Amino acid sequence: MSASAPRPRRDTRGIVDPAELLSRVRFRRHVPAPELRPYLEHYWLMDWELPEPYASHLVPHPSVNVVFQRYGRLGAPAEDARAWAEVSGVGLGLFTQKLTETGRVCGVQFRPGGFRPFAPAWPVSEWTGRRVPLGDVFPGGGASPLAAVLSPEDDHARVAALDAFLLAHGPAPDPAAEQAMELVDLVRSDRTVRTVARLAAASGLSARSLQRLFAGHVGVGPKWVILRYRFHEALERAEAAGVPDWAGLAAELGYSDQAHLVRDFTATIGVPPTAYARAVSVP
Repeated sequence: MSASAPRPRRDTRGIVDPAELLSRVRFRRHVPAPELRPYLEHYWLMDWELPEPYASHLVPHPSVNVVFQRYGRLGAPAEDARAWAEVSGVGLGLFTQKLTETGRVCGVQFRPGGFRPFAPAWPVSEWTGRRVPLGDVFPGGGASPLAAVLSPEDDHARVAALDAFLLAHGPAPDPAAEQAMELVDLVRSDRTVRTVARLAAASGLSARSLQRLFAGHVGVGPKWVILRYRFHEALERAEAAGVPDWAGLAAELGYSDQAHLVRDFTATIGVPPTAYARAVSVP
């Protein structure tokens, strides 16, 4: 990558216990081709060789992913591994993936709102909570792109294969997608946007129009997006050094009170925030 080229996002927001995951797998992010950057967050690549199974956990972003993956046995030829590709819609709950023996994943994380130009025939809500074969969404998404993406040992060759696949399938011009991406970016960056009414005022749209835009181009409603990004911040704070002020954090993130934050956190992660913080906080 040249010195002037943009760099992919480096944060680990959404990953549950990121230090543990990164100690077990080789995880990288890469920037896509310039023509694709308005629509994509990044490419993410992961390889592993594990003597024992490991379960990774993720609180998903409001993003669609296209995922090429291969799972095999330690010591066995790569051609004997099981490989497939799929479109993974916005995940509504905790996503858990069991990693065993040896494997490789090459993923495309779209910007929230950025997938529809590549599959304009369907609203993005069609894929929410679902994982569907790549060929059901992209014509020709069969064995050829699977081999092109997963076979190279070199990251740059895998990235080039991902670029080639996506450029062959769009993107189609879509002003509504651009608007959806801008509004999600506003939610992500501006903590004062805590309600749909506030976002509607900022966008100049009615609440109903905002709901339609998000259903068609993001896959989930604006309230869900607001709560998910605030939850990501709560998760990140729990992983930081020190003891968070949970009551203050709840107020800062727009929860009605500390109990609301604790209930949300426990329902999503499976343990209260204090227990999670003790288990994973950086010393």
